[in-house]
Amino acid sequence: MDQPSASAPSPADLPTIEGAEAPGRSGIKASLVNLIPPLTLIAVILFWGLAPEAVVQYPWTLVLTGVAIMAWIQGLEGFFERHEGWRLNKRELATDVFYVVLSYTAISWVSSHLAEEPLLSIKEALGISTPWMKELPFLAQALIILFLIEFGQYWMHRWMHNWYPLWLTHAPHHHVTQLNAMKGFVGNPIELFLISLSVVALFDFSPAALFCAVNMGGVISGFAHANVRSDPPLAYSYFFTTIRNHSLHHTALSYEDTRCNYGNSVIVFDRMFGTYREGESAIVGQDERKRLSIYEQFMFPFQPMIDSIKAKREKSASAPN
Repeated sequence: MDQPSASAPSPADLPTIEGAEAPGRSGIKASLVNLIPPLTLIAVILFWGLAPEAVVQYPWTLVLTGVAIMAWIQGLEGFFERHEGWRLNKRELATDVFYVVLSYTAISWVSSHLAEEPLLSIKEALGISTPWMKELPFLAQALIILFLIEFGQYWMHRWMHNWYPLWLTHAPHHHVTQLNAMKGFVGNPIELFLISLSVVALFDFSPAALFCAVNMGGVISGFAHANVRSDPPLAYSYFFTTIRNHSLHHTALSYEDTRCNYGNSVIVFDRMFGTYREGESAIVGQDERKRLSIYEQFMFPFQPMIDSIKAKREKSASAPN
């Protein structure tokens, strides 16, 4: 199968080394910084596990907690920077905020109307009922939901790297030239919709467990994209994606080198299905690290067709009468 070419610097020119250690640090402070992701995850679980019903039912709670998590992780970048080259600037911040708003509004609306509501209709028509799910311990429910979402995202993400038409929708996300807490939201809208698909709506979970799982994914994915020099302990990093895993997935070496570590939040599926690679990359991006504008990101999947039409018109115009 033909794959898109990726013109990139040679490996010798990049500080990307398989198995490389993260930036050097030691002592109590470093150990505490390494614990920030798992402690944040625990805080989210405690919040939703102890939240009163009124808080769970309030329609804006999930949005507010999601934004608070992003702000927390983004703020940490100012204190515990991992790579100077990833330092957030005004242009990147404006782009990231645009995509966060897009995801919470348009993408959320489309996902709800084109995916969740049809699934609920199918569930009702087939008489699917799993009330016993709500009887499971709260944390068990949240973890099941998280792993269900991530299992689907793993295979969708992997398919995007192995089928050219889908790669065209996903490639804009790989054109980011730095990683930050909100970069997980950046991409072509088609990809953002596809990667949001899941079968969770077919099951009966408690709302608190569902919202907890969404926030858990936000914490893990946020840190997996963040410019924070935190390397969580093995008890966390064996199961959940870290910046080391995900930066290697975004490596600027070549398109082929991105075909690993597909897990957005759960890295254990990569370990199970043979796509896990150890290492880290300080230089990220594709096609000679060309940064795309929002317009270019939106139009990227259609660019081959647009280029083909232009070429035909130019050929026709230059042909003798």
